[in-house]
Amino acid sequence: MFRYRSIICIVVAAIASRAWAAREPSAAAVPQTAPAPQPRPRMGINLAGPADWNTELPFVDVFRMSRPWVSQQKGKPWGKGPPLALDERGWVKRLEEGCWAETPLCTIEGGHYPAGEYTVLYEGRGTIEFANAAVVSSAPGKMIIAPNPAKGGFFLRLTRTDPDDYVRNIRVIMPGFADTWRENPFHPAFLKRWKGMACLRFMDWMHTNGSKISRWTDRPTPDDATFSAKGVALEVMIDLCNRLKADAWFCMPHLADDEYVRNFAAMVKEKLDPGLKVWIEYSNEVWNSQFVQTRWTWEKARELGLGPAERPWEGGGMFYARRSVEIFRIWQQVFGDRRRLMRVLAWQSGNTWWMRRIVLPHNDAGRNADALAIAPYISCNVPPQGRELSAATVEKWTVDQALDYLEQQSLPRSIRHMRDTKEVADEYGLLLVAYEAGQHMVGVGGGHDNDAMTRLFHAANAHPRMGQIYDRYFEAWAQAGGDLMCYFSSVGRWSKWGSWGALQYYDDDPAKSPKFQAIIRWASKWGQSVEP
Repeated sequence: MFRYRSIICIVVAAIASRAWAAREPSAAAVPQTAPAPQPRPRMGINLAGPADWNTELPFVDVFRMSRPWVSQQKGKPWGKGPPLALDERGWVKRLEEGCWAETPLCTIEGGHYPAGEYTVLYEGRGTIEFANAAVVSSAPGKMIIAPNPAKGGFFLRLTRTDPDDYVRNIRVIMPGFADTWRENPFHPAFLKRWKGMACLRFMDWMHTNGSKISRWTDRPTPDDATFSAKGVALEVMIDLCNRLKADAWFCMPHLADDEYVRNFAAMVKEKLDPGLKVWIEYSNEVWNSQFVQTRWTWEKARELGLGPAERPWEGGGMFYARRSVEIFRIWQQVFGDRRRLMRVLAWQSGNTWWMRRIVLPHNDAGRNADALAIAPYISCNVPPQGRELSAATVEKWTVDQALDYLEQQSLPRSIRHMRDTKEVADEYGLLLVAYEAGQHMVGVGGGHDNDAMTRLFHAANAHPRMGQIYDRYFEAWAQAGGDLMCYFSSVGRWSKWGSWGALQYYDDDPAKSPKFQAIIRWASKWGQSVEP
């Protein structure tokens, strides 16, 4: 259920890179272009994706994050009911005899969601029941319930619905927001937390990785039953940026056709505050073979005859550059010029050979972009067995030893990647930006199953020294000539899959998080109106 953010190098690509470098000792010609613009270091944030286990709780209507309906049938295992008849927005139109549909909400342990009375609103005729939530009152179209956060999440069950007037537009409103949720859908703690961020990157809000959206009619809308199915509606993302006065960073789905891109851009032009910029990226980490979108680009490259057939990853990089430029041009046509647009080419941190040889020169992509983006993580990726590190060794470290490795080995490597990429960016007159950033202490290749190492990494992330390492890391980014840095990630519970959240829960005390405090310190240093 939790996002696995290990950065996996494409081994075959690295081998190919070394082989080509051996055959072609002379460097590629440096493009003749305008000097790189003057960087302005700023902090942005990647927002945690919509899911019933999302611990950030950005919406006062918790049904926005509910899981897509689960079909149940009496006498059958959980989730093994017949296919549900859903309308175009995901509402159940009818139920078969002996069947019901249910969805979990706020599946958050430790009582980290608000207690009290929730207001349930809906349209249509039917019967709604709850598990782990007492029903205080019930009337057609409105119920009052009281969940028990100490026992974890709760379930909403649709046990009967009238096919001629089926239950729809369900809302489950947190205590205190029954009169204001329509005008103010965002939780005030969420708005306060990220007030002053320079940019909001919506990669996870858009369910970019493995997205199945290709046409404009496929997109999520504000009327969808839940945002956890296809991502958050564009109208909602724009609304959030307008409220926070933050630039928007959108990731176009890898399958998106031109009409989708054109309509998306038109809505942004119409609704986004004209004083805000729009950062545009094609998909996410199209270099990373663990993602569907990367392997899909390999297939497209084969179809188009891009790159050598025996090295499809090279063709994939060429297709990424080609499609990025096509998308950039559509946005420019819609907006009429490039003044508000930041066209982003993103590639693997440290892999400058690929940037110079494959991505930036193909289809003249480097001259048709504004920024070169990397994720310069402070990495400590530990497999069960490895030449440098192994889980069996690392699990015996103290917290100080873990932080020593991060500070003495990982941080210098990250800084080197920043500087090397800045040289490439300067060659093309591009800004150096970070699409993701932060610590990257995690088990990989099965190492994540080492519980002792996971506990160690969690303790290291909570230690005051982590904040001090972040101070050095952020300062190194500015000294290297970096511009926007989008931290990964906003709020999320730490697990064996990583400790990505700057905070773990919506109700964490920010003063007790060294990572969050370091983020705020650096943003404040560069003039952002953030709150500690």
